[in-house]
Amino acid sequence: MTRVRDLSEEQILERIVPLLPRGSATLLGPGDDAAVLAAPDGRFVVSTDVLVEDRHFRARWSTGYDVGRRAAAQNLADIAAMGARPTGLVTSLVVPGDTELDWVTGFARGLADGCASTGAGAVGGDLSGGPCLVVSITVHGDLEGRSPVLRSGARPGDVVAHAGVRGWSAAGLALLETGLVRVPLSSAPLEVTDGVLLEDEWERLVTAYLRPDPPLAAGVLAGQAGATSMLDLSDGLLRDAGRVARASGVRIDLDAGAFAKDREVLRSAARAVAAATGLGDPGWGPGNADIDGLVGRWIWAGGEDHGLLATFPAGTRLPAGWTAVGQVHAAGQEDDGGEAGPAVTIGGEALDVGPGWDHFRA
Repeated sequence: MTRVRDLSEEQILERIVPLLPRGSATLLGPGDDAAVLAAPDGRFVVSTDVLVEDRHFRARWSTGYDVGRRAAAQNLADIAAMGARPTGLVTSLVVPGDTELDWVTGFARGLADGCASTGAGAVGGDLSGGPCLVVSITVHGDLEGRSPVLRSGARPGDVVAHAGVRGWSAAGLALLETGLVRVPLSSAPLEVTDGVLLEDEWERLVTAYLRPDPPLAAGVLAGQAGATSMLDLSDGLLRDAGRVARASGVRIDLDAGAFAKDREVLRSAARAVAAATGLGDPGWGPGNADIDGLVGRWIWAGGEDHGLLATFPAGTRLPAGWTAVGQVHAAGQEDDGGEAGPAVTIGGEALDVGPGWDHFRA
């Protein structure tokens, strides 16, 4: 079994670089001190993100391939949320010396597969040793002559729309945390710990957590269709919708019946997780209220699905992959105590389902 410490940096890079996609915008790829990307628009969109072992992923659940797919997804989604097309990624990877080489090459394959649908290239980066696994990616994108879609453009009367799945990643994480699922994933069906085959939905949920599959093409389509605001849903629907509402100075009201299809997929996992964690009466099992409440928390507060939330002018024909889930209203008035109304409501009412993901409070 070859480990990272058994090879030199150059030897490791010789194994990694051939696995990475070049990308259609790459003029000069890995091998020199810096890469060169074409920027025909005259501007480029840039973002960066980091994943830290035991903070953003756990090695006992996630293979190198999983982490590569996750790293690509969360970075590419940020570019898509600006209405831009991803063009290139620069990756810094910190690995302990006893890390298996297969983990590193698996990471490269996962990163490549995560980029495959976009034409973006992995054009270079840095490799270092360290006490734990850390991935940092800087991603670039091209607006193709369009204006960037900001968080601050939503206006009263706009339609709120969503692309992607909701609550799946949170449910997948819950299945892993409660010990109901064995990993890593393989082509064989997953199993619960007592050896019973999982329902298809469970495998889809765990896959959504380990290997997010954001609707990247939907971001470009939204930009082309005139979206007034947009962002990547990484920290929970209510938390992220609140960011749009505050940046735009509006109130966003979400449809209480939205995401019905997602609720159907989540219900089986919620029943199992509720039973495993002791929700409801132990003598009778979890009640419907407990299951519905758990599904609701996954829908409204669950993070890391990396779907997209956008607003469109009233009457806009929504692009493929987008579904209307709410409406933009004028911001609420302050009450007598000087407190402003909620930035986000569900069916006109404020809902407290927890704060969503916070890097310093999780």
